[in-house]
Amino acid sequence: MSIARIKKGDTVYCTTGESAGLKGKVLKINVVKGVAFVEGLNMVKKAMRPSEATPQGGFIEREAPIHLSNLMPYEADQKQGVRISRVREGDKTVRKSKASGKSLD
Repeated sequence: MSIARIKKGDTVYCTTGESAGLKGKVLKINVVKGVAFVEGLNMVKKAMRPSEATPQGGFIEREAPIHLSNLMPYEADQKQGVRISRVREGDKTVRKSKASGKSLD
């Protein structure tokens, strides 16, 4: 199993694009395409046809995928995105912040 820089459930900081400077929680990651869906980032409007699930229809806002290279793990103590390093502790590999040395796992 490979260890990823960003995982589902992490709080991340967006570095570029329309959502630059914002942070959110990772909802889903597609490793093959190298994109993530982040709560509150890269919002788009989508037209929905009336159906049983959405009887009113109309426009809804939802998250669009954002490339993983535009995201950094967010550390609350530093109040910014941080670079990470992978450190072997015993038989596990953990992600650590390069700024503070704290574990992100």
